[in-house]
Amino acid sequence: MKKVIQKIGVMTSGGDSPGMNAAIRAVVRTAMFYKLDVVGIKRGYKGMLEEDFVPMTSASVSKIINRGGTILQTSRCPEFKEYDCRKKAVENMEKAGIDALVVIGGDGSFRGANDLFKDFGFPVVGLPATIDNDIYGTDLTIGFDTAINTAMEAIDKIRDTAQSHDMIFFVEVMGRDAGFIALHTGIATGAEVTLIPEIQGDIDSLCNYLRMGRRKNKSSGIVVVAEGGHMGSAIEVAAQVKERIPSYETRVTTLGHIQRGGIPSCNDRVLASILGFEAVNALLDGHSGEMIGRVNNKTSFTPFEEAVSRHGEVDKSWYEITKILSV
Repeated sequence: MKKVIQKIGVMTSGGDSPGMNAAIRAVVRTAMFYKLDVVGIKRGYKGMLEEDFVPMTSASVSKIINRGGTILQTSRCPEFKEYDCRKKAVENMEKAGIDALVVIGGDGSFRGANDLFKDFGFPVVGLPATIDNDIYGTDLTIGFDTAINTAMEAIDKIRDTAQSHDMIFFVEVMGRDAGFIALHTGIATGAEVTLIPEIQGDIDSLCNYLRMGRRKNKSSGIVVVAEGGHMGSAIEVAAQVKERIPSYETRVTTLGHIQRGGIPSCNDRVLASILGFEAVNALLDGHSGEMIGRVNNKTSFTPFEEAVSRHGEVDKSWYEITKILSV
């Protein structure tokens, strides 16, 4: 028997990503269309424990679709791993009249959501929002498209300086332990080399490749380095290259958190809006304990257990493309 839902809670958790606000807006507007109440839970699971709840209306989400970050804010909450904390969170939601929950975040957020579902049977669905694009069960995550466009624009600018001064720039992009951002931006910017965690590399091969470029009259270059790679950070890779080829002028740029911020792209706004709409409908249809994504341009449902135990994988054939196109 499906639980009657009259009030939905919505929260953002983990690292922020562009498009989270668009997802919040879609959840609120869709719920209101079905004449449901909506409560915003501020600061993720921490706000759930501290009863930091705010009623949301159509006006609450007006003019936020183009804003980066999250109006509900977010935080890390390691104490949520404890059963007693989760029990308190459910009691707080029930006291506030919240019947079901939409969690917008990444795999860490989904682990917490899965525990609420498994331990207490609380109706909850998740929307994949992370710039890393490493969540299993969806082709794209909310925020990824904006992040790769931000990185691409930054690297395009860096190349101007690299060419002007005959330098090799080592540009580090985010992605945690996944190479999606690096791979996409490496292809899009025509990087000479792209280093990703999924492919084992070595410093000697990298140096030989850079020397070959010089023999072909390439006086400057861009090396895109994904964080979490086997060869270390961009700083460490650049230092090793400089040690082996002292004549090369090398510089390092770590793009860092600029990749998380900024105005969400059209693609991220559309993806977030569709998933927010689907989340409310899924809860009303009795779905729970599942992440809602898009696979082959269709809505898909992946159990939290599977989404957090598996890893989104890059298409390694793209890595070969980066090498061929950089010759």
